[in-house]
Amino acid sequence: MGYKQVYQNILKAVSEEKKLLSILIDPDKFNTAEAEALLKKIPKTTTHLFVGGSTDPNGHAKATVTALKSKAELPVVLFPGSHLQVTDAANAILFLTLLSGRNPEYLVGQQVKAVPKLRNSALEIISTGYLLIDGGMPSSVSRISNTAPISQSEVALIIDTALAGEYMGAKMIYLEAGSGAKDPVNPKLISAVKKAISIPLIIGGGIRTEKQKNEAYQAGADMVVMGTVFE
Repeated sequence: MGYKQVYQNILKAVSEEKKLLSILIDPDKFNTAEAEALLKKIPKTTTHLFVGGSTDPNGHAKATVTALKSKAELPVVLFPGSHLQVTDAANAILFLTLLSGRNPEYLVGQQVKAVPKLRNSALEIISTGYLLIDGGMPSSVSRISNTAPISQSEVALIIDTALAGEYMGAKMIYLEAGSGAKDPVNPKLISAVKKAISIPLIIGGGIRTEKQKNEAYQAGADMVVMGTVFE
């Protein structure tokens, strides 16, 4: 997979109805010395490595990315919780906008703070509309961003929010139930959003089993993100 064509390869996979799997690695919980051991544990069907978390007080994002790239041939994509996690060492960055909340710091504030690091960067920048969905328990994203998740019963609102992201120029939509969520994003909700949008759909949060992963794929997820289960 071309490292400088991460998004084009995602589009190609979607057009060919190939399902993508990303393993999310939190730099704050990652021991770089164990990179090779971790990579041996992940599924062989893994297509991407995401690096990021709600917090990274020790600034381990760059070291995490570097360690993973030295041991894996998969594209490493930043999934940053803040502008402090932006590093040139990765192949691409999901340039996230927290569409489910109304905190200006996560609608545009963090994005502006990231620009000085991105302006002359070789990182592939992938605009991504990010929706926090209620996973049945408090999430670190909700706490850090000071925003509330959208209830999974609010299907029309979630669809409208996802479409608003697409209309504003997002290249992908990410529905996130939160790390370690009790309830992953419901397959019926995945299906409804997938039918409404015309860009790739990423699903993450609380997906721990092969059954849950396959249910998300069958409902229309183009990419599933798994993380906590491998930590």
